[in-house]
Amino acid sequence: MKLKGRVAMITGAGRNIGKAMAKLFASEGARIAVAEVHQGRGQAVVDEINKAGQEAMLVLGDVSKSSDVQRMVKEVVGKFGGIDILVNNAALTDHANIFDSTEEEFDKVIAVSLKGPYLVTKYVAEEMRKQGRGGKIVNFGSTSGMVGRHDGIAYAAAKAGVINMTRAMATQLSPYKIRVNCVVPNRSGSPVGYDDDVTGSRTFENLAGRLGTAEDQAKAALFLVSDDSDFIYGHPLVVDGGVMAMAHFPKEQFQK
Repeated sequence: MKLKGRVAMITGAGRNIGKAMAKLFASEGARIAVAEVHQGRGQAVVDEINKAGQEAMLVLGDVSKSSDVQRMVKEVVGKFGGIDILVNNAALTDHANIFDSTEEEFDKVIAVSLKGPYLVTKYVAEEMRKQGRGGKIVNFGSTSGMVGRHDGIAYAAAKAGVINMTRAMATQLSPYKIRVNCVVPNRSGSPVGYDDDVTGSRTFENLAGRLGTAEDQAKAALFLVSDDSDFIYGHPLVVDGGVMAMAHFPKEQFQK
C-alpha cells in the first residue's frame, strides 16, 4: 500500500475526480477527509469508503472562506491526528466570454478555484510544518489554464493562476519537506459544476481516442502524493490524452 498510515484531505471529494481520488487513496491505506460544501454527496463518499472497511470522515465548509477552512483543518487534525496529504480539487467554472461575463460571476469563480487552493494550502501547510514530517500537496489545474478558449474567462484565469501558484508554493514550502505539484486534466468524467456523475454529451479530440475518466486523474494524483514521485517539485503534470501535444496542428492532419 502506497499511502499506508497517512491522512489525506481532499477538497471537492463528493463527486467525479475528487470521489475517485478518495476511493483510490483509501484503497492504498490512507485515512480520508472528504472536504465538501455539499453534505449529501460528501457523506455518500464517506459511507462508501467506511463500508469497504477503510476510514473516512466528512468535513463541511466553503474553501473560499478562511474561517471555514481553518475549522475544517482543525476537525481533520482533531479526528486523525494530523494531515500528510492535501489535494486541492474543489473548483467552480463559468461559461462566459469577456463581454457576457459579470463581475460577480468572475469573483465567485476566482474565489473558489484560485483563492480556495491558496487558503486550504496555507492552513494545511502550517499544520504540516508544525508536525515536522513534511507532506505532499497536489493542486488541480486545467488545460484551460494553458491555452486560450472561447468561453470560461474566469476559469481560464483561475486555472492559469493555480499552475503558477503551484510553482511558488513548491519553492516556498520545500524547506519544510512539503512537496507541491499540480495535475492538469482535460475533459475527464463529468464537467466541473455538475451535481451528478454524468458525462452527458461531452465531445473530445485527443490522441487517446476516448474521453478521460475520473480514474485517469486519480491515478496521476496518487503518483504525485506517493513516494514514487519524490524527486518531482512544482510540476504541472498534464493528463489530457494528448490534447496539448496536438493543440497547434489542424484537425485534418489527424484524419489522414
